[in-house]
Amino acid sequence: MIWVAYAALVLVVSYLFGSIPTGYWAGRLLKGIDIREHGSKSTGATNVLRTLGKGPAIGVLAIDILKGVAAVAFTRWVLTLIAGSESSANLDQVHPWLITLAALMAILGHSRSVWIRFTGGKSVATGLGVLLAMSWQVGLGILVVFLLVLASFRIVSLGSIAAAIAAIILMWLFRQPLAYQLLALVGGLYVIWRHQANIQRLWSGTEPRLGQKSSESS
Repeated sequence: MIWVAYAALVLVVSYLFGSIPTGYWAGRLLKGIDIREHGSKSTGATNVLRTLGKGPAIGVLAIDILKGVAAVAFTRWVLTLIAGSESSANLDQVHPWLITLAALMAILGHSRSVWIRFTGGKSVATGLGVLLAMSWQVGLGILVVFLLVLASFRIVSLGSIAAAIAAIILMWLFRQPLAYQLLALVGGLYVIWRHQANIQRLWSGTEPRLGQKSSESS
């Protein structure tokens, strides 16, 4: 059926959106370095901040968020094309699931980018992007949680973990489709899993605060 081909296109394109290695390119273009060899070894905005400075970090953060928004927006556009086909009469229940799978592919693409040997960031910014596009209430809610925790403790990883947990709760509180709730659960657990090293440092009290160098820098 034609919608199967459309679905495959959506998943591939969503992954490619997510896999754009923004932080890696910033390191190469601005300082001629591989950012994966510096700081926390991540290509995310936090390591860009510590390695390249505020300006590049803001740019990387914005683009990484937009990658998630773009994946969901592209999926919704494709769904309008599917809706015009004769085979789409009973696809209404499939739509949230396809959007959810596209969101997961974008999150996976950010952390496992095909362009940099399946390495990447921790998917927090791209995860925020997909949530903002899927449910702006949930997206804004987790952004508030992240900023409150960051303002209180000045630890980015703690804010990211708190936001991942908040996403699971807020999807349920705002009565989003089951598919979206499962996205928040799977995506949130994935983000937390990507922060294993940070959790160990938080537990030992060695996780750097905003403005400090990572303990992994050497």
